[in-house]
Amino acid sequence: MKKHQIYSTSVAKVYPFYVTKAEKKGRTKAEVDEIIRWLTGYTQEELEEHLQMQTDFETFFSEAPQPNPNRILIKGVICGVRVEEIEEPIMREIRCLDKLIDELAKGKAMEKILRKA
Repeated sequence: MKKHQIYSTSVAKVYPFYVTKAEKKGRTKAEVDEIIRWLTGYTQEELEEHLQMQTDFETFFSEAPQPNPNRILIKGVICGVRVEEIEEPIMREIRCLDKLIDELAKGKAMEKILRKA
């Protein structure tokens, strides 16, 4: 089966859209970065390096140093699909990130976006 195009898309290509979406709603680039770091375990320096290297989504998530164990608490619908029902691991990670950015843009508090068990 052919992989979805998003797998080979550079995170750096989509990242500005995440930031713009957040900033249009009065949120910040720093909050977007915090969400990404929380989800993946990357440091800020590692995140910036991946953006500069144009790392694709598949590599970005498969090489994440410390995926947050609380990411399993992310639930809800994104792009018409329930996040918790996505079986393919990399696609689930991508959709979790999308969901968290959506919550940020909708004004949800960071304490609630960054789930705790």
